[in-house]
Amino acid sequence: MAKTSRRKANAGDVASNRQASYRYNLLERFECGIVLTGTEVKSLREGQVQLKDSYAAVRDGEVWLYDMYIAPYGPAARDNHDPERPRKLLLHRAEIDRLVGKTRERGLTLVPTRVYFSGSRAKVEIALARGKDVYDKRESIRNREMAREVQRELREARR
Repeated sequence: MAKTSRRKANAGDVASNRQASYRYNLLERFECGIVLTGTEVKSLREGQVQLKDSYAAVRDGEVWLYDMYIAPYGPAARDNHDPERPRKLLLHRAEIDRLVGKTRERGLTLVPTRVYFSGSRAKVEIALARGKDVYDKRESIRNREMAREVQRELREARR
């Protein structure tokens, strides 16, 4: 029987959005605090979070994170949280004002790229991103394949 293990991008990360760099050109990154309930924190510590289809938006002068799935915490039977509720992100006012101006530009959006703990506090890294076209995605794949081929050739040359 094969052992199923989940791949993490960086040490210390609870979850990362590996699809974000494929779907978007990530222009600028911001570190945000996140408002969570107790069961959400416990579930995060177990790594039960998914960022794939989540996004952030500025509403009424606050930044909110939508569609991030945090699995219900098992031992908290009836006092559990809603897995996909909107969660408030904590940023400085100047950063929020800057994001408002940037997201009004055509084609820019806020995408969460990773969730991690900094000390005892949960943090979310969001990126200001521009969506890639199909040909951009093909170009990214082509560049990645060329880099792999170069590494393979260098490895063979060293032998």
